[in-house]
Parts: sequence; C-alpha cells; structure tokens
Amino acid sequence: MGNSEGAYLGIDISARSTVLSIYKSNMDEPATVSTILGEENYSIPTVLAKRYGMGQWFFGDEAISKSRTKEAMLVDDLYTLALKNEEVFVDGESFQARELMVIYFNKLFAIPGPMAAMGDIEKLVVCVDQVNLEVMELMNYISSRLSIDSNRLMLIDRNECFYFYALSQRPELFLYSVALFDYSGSNMISCVLNRNQSTRPQMITLDVVNHGEITDNRDEKFDEIIADTFGSTLFSSVYLVGDGFDGEWMKVSLARLCKGRKVFMGKNLYSKGACYAGYTKDGKRDWPFIYIGDNDLKLNLSIKILENNVMKFFTLIDAGQSWYDAKGECEVILDGEPELEFYIQRPESREAHTEVLELTDMPKRENRTTRLRIEASPISDVAVSIVITDLGFGEISPSSGKSWEHTISIK
Repeated sequence: MGNSEGAYLGIDISARSTVLSIYKSNMDEPATVSTILGEENYSIPTVLAKRYGMGQWFFGDEAISKSRTKEAMLVDDLYTLALKNEEVFVDGESFQARELMVIYFNKLFAIPGPMAAMGDIEKLVVCVDQVNLEVMELMNYISSRLSIDSNRLMLIDRNECFYFYALSQRPELFLYSVALFDYSGSNMISCVLNRNQSTRPQMITLDVVNHGEITDNRDEKFDEIIADTFGSTLFSSVYLVGDGFDGEWMKVSLARLCKGRKVFMGKNLYSKGACYAGYTKDGKRDWPFIYIGDNDLKLNLSIKILENNVMKFFTLIDAGQSWYDAKGECEVILDGEPELEFYIQRPESREAHTEVLELTDMPKRENRTTRLRIEASPISDVAVSIVITDLGFGEISPSSGKSWEHTISIK
C-alpha cells in the first residue's frame, strides 16, 4: 500500500453489530467508518447474505435489504456460529462459519472512505464483550487468513476499551470519576472509572455493575440507577453507549445526568478506545496510568540467575500483559542441586513468595553441565504453566529428553 504510516484498527464486534474505527499518529482522534459516505452510519449488522444461484456476497444493512427482497439468503447468527466453528448451509452449499467471517472482515476493510487511505495495518485491535479462548482462536484464524501477522493482533474487552478511551480525552474530562452506561438491547451495565492519584503510575479501578433488563418505566428506572451509581462522588464526565438510549425517552434522568458534568452519547466509544489501546500499548505515547483488567495477568514471575558474575532476576511473565498471548522463555545452566526457584509477586505488592520445583530423576552429571529450557505459558490471569526441558550439554552430556511440568498460581 502507498502510505508507509501504519494504521491502528479498532473493531468492536458482537453477534448483533460491528463498529470499525481507524487511528494514525497524525490524527487528532480515531475516525469511525460509515457505510454511507457523509453519514454517521457506524453500526454495521454482523450478517452476510449470498445472492441466490451466484457467488456474490453482501454484508451489513445491504445483506438484510437483499434478503428482504428475496434476492439473497441471510446468515444472521454469523459471529456466534463462527465462535463455535460450525458448518453453515447457504443456498444449497456448505460453508465453514469461520470462512464466512473472513468474507465479512474483507467487506469491512473494503468500505470506501478512510479505509482507502489506511496504509498498512500496524495493529488490529478487536474489542469483544469477554475475551476467551474461543474468541482468541477465531480472531487468530481470521487474521491469518487476512495475512495479518499474529503479533499485530490484539484482543481487548469493552471495559478496557472504556479505560483507554476515557483517559485519552481532555484532562478536565477525567479530573474526577468517569461513568459509562451501556444500554445495549434491553440490558444496562454501569462502569465507573476511579483514579488513585497518589500512586505512580496512577492505579485505575473500574467498578462494573449489571443492572439487568430495563424494558418499561425506563426514565424512572434509569434515574434511580444514576442516583445509586453517583452517590456523593464527584464525576467529571458520563458516556452513554448502546441503542437502548435511542429515542427521546430520557427526561428526568437526563436532567440528573447533566447536573455539573459533561455527558456524551455515541455508538463508537469502544472501537475508538480499541484504537487508543493499540497505539498506547505499542509505546507510542506516555501513559501515566495502570489498570489490571480481567484479562490481564495478576502476577509477576521471575527466576534468579547469575550473569557475568552478577546475581539478577530474569522476568519470565509480567503482570498487566494479556494472559492469552503472554509467553516467557529462557535457557539456563544448572548450578548445584537439581531444582529451580521461582519468585511470584503481585503487581501491587513489594513482597514475593517463592516456589521450588524439584527436577526428580535428573541424570547425574558434573556440576554446570546441564542446560535447561524454561517455558512459561499463562493458563489464566492468575496461573502460569511451567515446562522445564533437559537439553543436556552438547556432546559432554546428551539430552535425556526429560521434561517437568508445574503450575504456579498466586495464593
């Protein structure tokens, strides 16, 4: 592509709809892609439709329109089917739902407008309700089919997108606490962002409450939720997202919301937050905050090594990394007893506890003639799987092929 400046793509995807934003370093803020030029038509239904008797595919609103006029057959549960890696029958043909998601993403990337001037993809940041192994496998598959390298893919949940979005705004908008109300469909969730300004970096906490379904007396019920959420706390700004806020039903609640604070409403907060997340995590700007989210590792894992006659700690796993793509590896020469000592520390604590892993049935060799490979792979946000492999020591001590596995977790 012509422009060498890489772009950060933020995609907020759900079973219902998808929103796509783009960010580059020369932009004041991310731009959200509309399927209709000149309009803010940001919410794109996560659906495909195949024209009957032909290999032509439509997506989003056009797919729904073509299915209504009986020109095409609709696949309307596409994202859920792809997560389950299921087979789909469309117009008498069989398709893998994951392959159809690849078609959907290709259609997204081909939308005219900002996408045409995108340049290379620096990072594809996909925002979902909850990051799990199914999402990770699906997005890894899609990115590989789109020839996007795995290290350019990032998965993030909506809470973390809110964190990056809110703290990327003007400082006066997060001088005090910040609130988000997500009213997608009929369910409402509140998320309150608080800063501890006495720590360096500033520790951020998010208080998330699911208020359940709200289908009647919306104005009164939302007003009660606002009162409960705010209490006596000072708030600088409030963000409203979700199609539940469409229409002009907010009267009493809106008056309470706007009293002494800025209120913003929109459909693209998460996709913009995803762009900011990718840009920030790539170290492209100073970020004086730290937030340990649901998908982030809650422990630091290290071992003590002797390097150039200097004792030091070697970090295998860093807290704050996303557990699903963090990995640590090193090779060491065993000195002394056949055991390794690991240091485990919570990010908010200065104290570490140790775990000693004994290498049972290790072949007897001269001291310092055993080379070991240590591989650390998180299996959750609080647990790491350790695999230690005996590599031997060249021709002096051939490898025994033995390996030891252990799981380390914070207490």
